[in-house]
Amino acid sequence: DGKNHCLRYSRVGAQPSGTRTAYLSECQHNGPGLQRPVAFLFGLSITCMEAIEILGVPASPYTRKMLALLRYRRIPYRVLWGSHIEPPAGYPAPKVKLLPTVYLHTEVGHEAIVDSTPIIDLLEGLYSERSVRPQDEVLHFLDLLIEDFADEWLTKAMFHYRWSFDQDAKNAGPYIAYGQNPKFERAAANGLSEAFSKRQISRLSLVGSNEVTAPIIEASFTRLIGILDRIIERHGFVLGSHPSAADFAMYGQLTQLGIIDPTSAQLLVAHSPRLRSWLDRVEDLSGHTSTKWIGRQTITEHLGELLMEIGRVYAPFLITNAQAVAEARTHFEAVIDQRRWVQPVFPYQVKCLEVLQETRRRMSTEGRAALDKALAGTGCEVMFE
Repeated sequence: DGKNHCLRYSRVGAQPSGTRTAYLSECQHNGPGLQRPVAFLFGLSITCMEAIEILGVPASPYTRKMLALLRYRRIPYRVLWGSHIEPPAGYPAPKVKLLPTVYLHTEVGHEAIVDSTPIIDLLEGLYSERSVRPQDEVLHFLDLLIEDFADEWLTKAMFHYRWSFDQDAKNAGPYIAYGQNPKFERAAANGLSEAFSKRQISRLSLVGSNEVTAPIIEASFTRLIGILDRIIERHGFVLGSHPSAADFAMYGQLTQLGIIDPTSAQLLVAHSPRLRSWLDRVEDLSGHTSTKWIGRQTITEHLGELLMEIGRVYAPFLITNAQAVAEARTHFEAVIDQRRWVQPVFPYQVKCLEVLQETRRRMSTEGRAALDKALAGTGCEVMFE
């Protein structure tokens, strides 16, 4: 209605330990598709809900993920293009300066939150219509698992292709600089581009991209293109004709891999014109109306290949990384896709594994049995042994 809506909340309780998800209590409806919940995220009690503000840049896959999701859900929002290099005046800095940053309007002023998965779950509690989380507990778990795979494994390919290849790095640096501010003078943009590129290239090993792991990352990305091509051909989206959070997570990473970064974009177009076209459609699904999820009986047929890929590469990574963190090691080696993998430990991804394990534990006995049946033989089951 043109009003300047905002999210409002007050702070209560303590932050839930070791989780990325929002813990939401019962909601009271406040008009069609709008809810006024008593809910909390990281100890924040939501007292009223209207529109949100989001800081981000086009070169951020998680920014693209969230914006596409907001459009699909028809949630009012306002984009603040930019980053924490030049943060918007009058807005607080988040505890961790990540993009996108969502600003909540509170009784005491703005507060900033980050991490797309809990933000998505927060919005699920605030808006009832056009949900991106399936109600079926088995499909709900698979949505979380595939979203996590895109956010945490596919982003390795994004980082690898962007900063390991000279032509891609030369393309990305200026793109990121001018994405921060298109009015930068050329000298200033060049300086920012060079500094940022140098920093990101130096961080390649931290996300697992190096001479040893490069063949694994590239082979996995190539296989995934084909897998997603066949998934889209069957139903249009990962879990049916209804878009889920997993679709937007895939989309976010693929906007970079399939559109912005030359080497991976050429690869994607060569192997799947369908997937490349899908990216432009998912950018704005505000008019999409189909709401059919796949049935449990078709999980293996529709998602078997994707679950096998997750079990082939991401599951052994998560398990070995968690073991190394538990043993207080700084680096770890693993066997992934029958090849040697080596990288520094990644403590955050221990939390990813713990959330998946806890989510499975909280399922009903019947739901957990159905999930285990769907995961059997995919390699994913090792995460829950």
